[in-house]
Amino acid sequence: MKKIKILIVPMLVLLFLSSCTSVRVLSDYDKEANFNSYKTYAFYKTGIDKAQISDLDKKRILRAIEAEMTNRGFSKSDNPDIMVSIFTKEKEQVDIYNNYWGGGWGWGWNPYYWGPGWGGGNNVSTRTEGSLYIDLIDSKTKELVWQGKGVGNLNNISNIEKKEQRIREFVSEILMQYPPNVVAAK
Repeated sequence: MKKIKILIVPMLVLLFLSSCTSVRVLSDYDKEANFNSYKTYAFYKTGIDKAQISDLDKKRILRAIEAEMTNRGFSKSDNPDIMVSIFTKEKEQVDIYNNYWGGGWGWGWNPYYWGPGWGGGNNVSTRTEGSLYIDLIDSKTKELVWQGKGVGNLNNISNIEKKEQRIREFVSEILMQYPPNVVAAK
């Protein structure tokens, strides 16, 4: 009995931690861009209008981006250095877990299985995995200079405060990658 408790506790901790996974982030950038020259920004309405999410969630994302950009020393401008756009994707993930722990009588091909089987059957769960892209476009050249992508679980959150917190987490994690750590060529 003690051995089962020792095995179950770490499994429960691992399950809890995996259910609270954060945002996985990737970023890419134009190595020719001078990121030190960007001080002001504005939102690129044309790009934002194409994002396939509710207008309320768009507002939440844009407010979170505004807060992060302000914290990073950027100011909003009618004549910006960079334009900020967003793009979203979501997909359903299906997880299947086999709960068969052993079983069968006799020695057969495996001497470690004996007695009646435990568990059995499969558990199937679904979750929504969402991606948020934040694009920074040089306003003079009209070219993409930086793109950050955050991927994470979007639990169908009905609590507005928790939803806003999750959006802020996505945006914060993505923008931590900006500016890129550009190493000057020798």
